[in-house]
Amino acid sequence: MNRIHLSILAGVLAAGISSTTFAAANPFSDVPAGHWAYDAVTQLAAEGIIEGYGDGTYIGNRNITRYEMAQMIAKAMAKNPVGTDRSRDWNLKMLEAEFADELNNLGVRVSNLEKYADKMKWKGELRYTYTSERKERANGSTNKSNKDDLLFRFEPKAEVNKHWSVNARIDAKADMSKDTSSAFSLKRAWAQGDYNNLTVKVGRLPDTVKYDKDMMFFNELSGAELDIGNKPFTVQLRAGRISWDETKFKTTLTKNNDEGAANFQSAALIYEPSKLNLAAVYYHLTADWFKNVNYSDDADTDKANIWEVAGGYRFDKNVALAGAYANNTSADHYDHSHMIELDYKGAKAANQGSWGVYAAYRYLGANTSIDPNTNGVMNNTKGWETGFKYIPLKNIQFHGIYFNGKQLSNDRDTSKIFGRIQCFF
Repeated sequence: MNRIHLSILAGVLAAGISSTTFAAANPFSDVPAGHWAYDAVTQLAAEGIIEGYGDGTYIGNRNITRYEMAQMIAKAMAKNPVGTDRSRDWNLKMLEAEFADELNNLGVRVSNLEKYADKMKWKGELRYTYTSERKERANGSTNKSNKDDLLFRFEPKAEVNKHWSVNARIDAKADMSKDTSSAFSLKRAWAQGDYNNLTVKVGRLPDTVKYDKDMMFFNELSGAELDIGNKPFTVQLRAGRISWDETKFKTTLTKNNDEGAANFQSAALIYEPSKLNLAAVYYHLTADWFKNVNYSDDADTDKANIWEVAGGYRFDKNVALAGAYANNTSADHYDHSHMIELDYKGAKAANQGSWGVYAAYRYLGANTSIDPNTNGVMNNTKGWETGFKYIPLKNIQFHGIYFNGKQLSNDRDTSKIFGRIQCFF
């Protein structure tokens, strides 16, 4: 509705204004003391939010435009700025959110309106993924494995107070090839505190280091994280447990693992001055799984000690180069990983028509890249991959990858085709 009765909204608006008890003379001749809107109109006039007409009338039964209403809300906000009085009535907050466009046209800052009008925020996606893997057998034949997966994901975030929020990820999956599906499952849930030079996370966290080169861990960590400092220097400390059942590591070399989780600690130093980014990371894991001959020759250690260095440089807005190297000093086999990647442009979900392509060489030793976040190269393989992302329509993304390389365990051929369509909301 484009036009609103002035007297009705005057009552709603006055209810959201911080006020004290006061006595005021009757401001308008057509609003007598017995009128139902008298108190609201009197208060707004005393605050300077409404002025009436030069002949001393208010004419409260006339229609007003949204723009006129926004002018009144702007004056109310000047008297009671957003965030200065958290006890203000909900009605005013909702009005501010409703008239955000008009207020922006008036030059009124309303960037925090959503935060105070609704403390719960949701985002998510629906995505379809097709993968086709090929691995050469000893007799020269090819083992083929295809998957058709559908994922529906919710990621809610709720404000607790000025510094703290709670976050979660909820997934439901379907195997399109078998026509089977799973119920919603809670993948992540954590509390997060954001301060000037410190971010604290506690709960079931996304297990990624801050710089994220897709070569190491991408799982859920049950524990805590501290991010200390601001650019260019940041320190990240993490500790907790990682479930083997949800990693790619468990099935890479053996399926005989009865231990549910591994103890995990990591420390990262990240340097990001401008176009350059550098990182040095140390990971420590403890689990009985490491006591096998596929990991160490004498099978006497239950630890993984992994060092990683990584870096990248953005030459301009279109071209970037990244690389990383990691070594597990406790392993005797598949004890290192490395990668180099060249990116051109980049797709952004909000920008229709944007796109990006890349080419990369990756070598992922299974005892080092324990759970890599890679959609092309498989664990314990090496080779070249190329990929692209394209946004045909806003918040819709096409993602494709082709990988061709060798299996590290036997140097036989392997390849993979990856395709994904994502709808973000």
